[in-house]
Amino acid sequence: MLSVNHVRVRFEDRWVLDGASLTVGSGEIVALLGPSGSGKSTLLRVIAGLLPPDEGRVLWDGDDITAVPAHRRRIGLVFQDHQLFPHRDVAGNVGFGPAVAGRPKAEIRERVAELLHLVGLDGFERRSVTSLSGGEAQRVALARALAPEPRLLLLDEPLGALDRDLHDRLAVDLRHLLQELGTAGLHVTHDRDEAAMVADRIVTVDELHGR
Repeated sequence: MLSVNHVRVRFEDRWVLDGASLTVGSGEIVALLGPSGSGKSTLLRVIAGLLPPDEGRVLWDGDDITAVPAHRRRIGLVFQDHQLFPHRDVAGNVGFGPAVAGRPKAEIRERVAELLHLVGLDGFERRSVTSLSGGEAQRVALARALAPEPRLLLLDEPLGALDRDLHDRLAVDLRHLLQELGTAGLHVTHDRDEAAMVADRIVTVDELHGR
């Protein structure tokens, strides 16, 4: 499915990624584990198409997508700080991707309702995102990323800002959601317990670089 081959990214005078290689199989949830500043988020940006690598390739089912624009990769991305659109309500946020793709309004409403049910936010369509708790906002961000039916979901420390009880509940919910949808995931974290709760397989930053 996804194959990252010997990717190198240089920031000023140092290699943030130095020959990183990784695979994610169909429907597989992989956790990338390592400390802050070790290049995990940089790798997600390369995979998503937001940052071109200095060297190396990103492949999808054997096809080279290294130069394919981000909006054509069908890859979703969820950040720790949600990055919701404050001027849109919950339905407007979740339905944004399908709307941009020109999907019919009735189909978008159905998709929004389906995803809000899956993330445990039934009836939240008209809620302002500025009124949401941290856990609710992260669920909306997850639903928004899944709405365009991505073939891979990238999660960049999505639970890091939550208190421990909510963090653990959402980690379990996240795994069940991805399994139910059959969506492959690459989950970045520095928390080994979180990685074990979410992922089928854990890859450390050292393993990423073949060390």
